[in-house]
Amino acid sequence: MKAYSLFRKDWQSELRTRYAINALAMFILVTISVILFSIGTEKISEYLTGGLLWVVIFFSAMSGLSRAFVSEEERGTTLTLQLIAAPSTIFSGKLIFNLILVFLMNIAITILYSALFESFVIKSFDLFLIAFVLGNFGIAISSTIIAAIISKASSKGTLYPVLSFPILLPLILTLLELTKFAMDGNSVGDSWVEIAVLVCYDVIMLTASYLLFDFIWKD
Repeated sequence: MKAYSLFRKDWQSELRTRYAINALAMFILVTISVILFSIGTEKISEYLTGGLLWVVIFFSAMSGLSRAFVSEEERGTTLTLQLIAAPSTIFSGKLIFNLILVFLMNIAITILYSALFESFVIKSFDLFLIAFVLGNFGIAISSTIIAAIISKASSKGTLYPVLSFPILLPLILTLLELTKFAMDGNSVGDSWVEIAVLVCYDVIMLTASYLLFDFIWKD
């Protein structure tokens, strides 16, 4: 219940300021526009468009998800949260907020991307949907714990992508492979190894985040 209350506070605050939403929207539009202008009339392969989709998603996440805990430091509400809620509750509330934001962002990116790039054709929708959902969970979990780590650092903007890249790289590479399989029309059964990698990644990151957050939050 407290986790939901924390999520609602963050969501209402975001609706008032719209910092993350505006940053994400502008970054998505600018990035996709630059890709379109760079390609011009050139014909690009289907696999390249699938790879570019996750590149856009990765860098969009870097631009809007870092403020989960940074905003608490800027407003001076960190100590209040430490007094009124357990670390696991705080992490859960922030994770729910980032999950909602990630899913809204990536659904918008995928729809816009599909409309603008004719060569981006998914033949195995169920496989892509599984990869999309598991990938979003992984991005949200990793981004939330990294945001907690960098919240007390002086160079927050620089440190966030530096830490995110090596942690999210295995996830992005697996998602690229699954997207390629989905564009080829492979079945879910043919891609169970990659799906198992995504599930293991999400479970490991979630478990490690809850175990480590207590030390990170009280440091």
